Amino acid sequence: MALPFYRFLHGRLVIRGKQPDGDSVRFVADSPDFYSDLRYARRIRPSQEDGSVQLRLEGIDAPEVHYGPYAQPYGDEAREAFLRMLGFTEVEFEQGERNRVQASTPESVDVTVLTHAADANGRVVSYLLPRQDEQDGFEGRIDATLLRASYNCRMLLEGHAYYMAYTSTPKLHQDVFREAAVAARKARLGLWPLDRTPEWVLTAQEDIGPHGQLIFPKLFRRCTDYMAACRGGYRGDLADWLVASRTGRTRDEDDQVVLENRFETRLSELLQQRNARVVLQSDPFDLAFVEH
Repeated sequence: MALPFYRFLHGRLVIRGKQPDGDSVRFVADSPDFYSDLRYARRIRPSQEDGSVQLRLEGIDAPEVHYGPYAQPYGDEAREAFLRMLGFTEVEFEQGERNRVQASTPESVDVTVLTHAADANGRVVSYLLPRQDEQDGFEGRIDATLLRASYNCRMLLEGHAYYMAYTSTPKLHQDVFREAAVAARKARLGLWPLDRTPEWVLTAQEDIGPHGQLIFPKLFRRCTDYMAACRGGYRGDLADWLVASRTGRTRDEDDQVVLENRFETRLSELLQQRNARVVLQSDPFDLAFVEH
């Protein structure tokens, strides 16, 4: 598959009054008209207050700080590392609101976003870099050098986020980011001493909450929705619930995945539950999630 072209958009990141986390932040473009060139541009809804849009950093998934009311271990640390990496210091949060920023130094940071599409939730799928020299709106391809200079890759290299690929992510990009994440895991940097993704206990939400076990965030989100179903009376195991979600009234949460770039399967097929213990039978780095 030929590498896609990406639009280089100059602008600034803003966090005051926002809820940034370790893989998502608000961006105000210098020239918002360029959004119209992106795939699924109709999904993008700039804020009426300041024109900002939500970015989703491609190729990474940081521990959650606010999946509804729920959070993960290392979520705050990942967010702090990300904001510090971007150049925000002295970040203060609103009293009684642990996720909404009240003030920071500086108030904004100049950056360049490399993107070609929005996701299903209207977030601009992005590689985020310090301000680049290319003309605003320049369209070009991304090589390995540029990928390694991105904040996305730095979060992986320092162990503050998990690598997570989609089938829409070009293979070159997958290879560069996977290599960075493997190196951080081998060196046990950042979150890796806490990671329990290969096998974890699941009896209640607290098992995977801020003082519980840290697991791959995609799995955390699925487990959190599963535990909500259990509180509502569901009695099957996690894999059964994922399968049932395919035909239920709510969204299908049994993700389609491609394993090792060869085999297409479902997330439920990769899980094995032994009483309260859940086992992921594949390395999450070997998975690419099918994006709809």
